[in-house]
Amino acid sequence: MKVLTFDTSLDKTYVTLSDNDKFLSDKIIENHDEKYHSAFLIPTIVAILKNNNLTMQDIDVIGTNIGPGSFTGIRACVTVARVMAQQLNIPLVGVSSLEILSQINKETSKTITVLDARKKQYYTAIYENNNEIQKPELTSEENLLKKDFSNAFVIADKVSHDFLQEKGTNSVIYTELNEDLGKHLNKLVRQKIEKSPDNFMWAKLKPLYLQAPPVTITSKNKLSQA
Repeated sequence: MKVLTFDTSLDKTYVTLSDNDKFLSDKIIENHDEKYHSAFLIPTIVAILKNNNLTMQDIDVIGTNIGPGSFTGIRACVTVARVMAQQLNIPLVGVSSLEILSQINKETSKTITVLDARKKQYYTAIYENNNEIQKPELTSEENLLKKDFSNAFVIADKVSHDFLQEKGTNSVIYTELNEDLGKHLNKLVRQKIEKSPDNFMWAKLKPLYLQAPPVTITSKNKLSQA
């Protein structure tokens, strides 16, 4: 079973190709020349397939990060994933960025993932033994601090880490760990498709924004509303 996964929602673009339990290719791309790293998604997929003497018709499953994260990144990977899976008529598996990050914890302890959502809000979820204890949610600073962080492995971005540290809670900053999040995503996709092979139609995949995307009102729009 050949599984192609990609993620443009977090700090970098991750594109990973596996064949059963074997990783065939694994690319990590950072921002370059002031372009969003998501701009390199399609060329990277094309290159990976070519390097492995494969075409899209050889892919059995597609998986992607559905968020939360960068709105631009979520739109990019979800749109590409839906179009590919529809055209190929193959399963499409969506995985939350918070669940992907939870895989950084190699122990069996409870994992709490926290990402900055701006305006004093945070995305958070709780996992334990690869089970979702609390689904991804958007929460306020006040409610975040009500969570039980005792005996938990806390994974955060820099903003969330600094806030939690000020309040006496330790966490690891995922961007400083050089973790291959693409491999974590690919592994989760394979686990999910093996568990429920008939439950991942492309039309069911929805982005996990958790809050409304930012809207910029241009002068033209303002005039049309006058």
